Amino acid sequence: MTGSTAFASLQGHKYLNLTTYRKNGEGVPTPVWFALQGERMYIVTQDNSGKVKRIRNNGKVTMAPSDARGKVLGEEVSGMARVLSFEEGVAGDQVLQHKYGLMYRAFGFFWSLRRITPVILEVIPA
Repeated sequence: MTGSTAFASLQGHKYLNLTTYRKNGEGVPTPVWFALQGERMYIVTQDNSGKVKRIRNNGKVTMAPSDARGKVLGEEVSGMARVLSFEEGVAGDQVLQHKYGLMYRAFGFFWSLRRITPVILEVIPA
């Protein structure tokens, strides 16, 4: 896992608080797993989640390192996100697997049992 200078404040953290924006401009923070590779960040989530719907309407996001409950632990950075199908996001899936290992694969297994379709969010610096 290599990080970018734009996302340097996120390196070494397990979670980040991803804030996506509603049509009215209101921010909605959500703690998520993430992995950095070069100038890109990858996040896995469900295809029908609220954050995916908000990103499809407005790709602007902000991120800050956090704990698993969303308590912010550091500096906030801005980015532009887009939704990739799981097939498009193979590189992101690989860096997430490398970072989270068995826990990541376990989530994937349970999602497949529940027929949840994963997507990869790709974030670049804004």
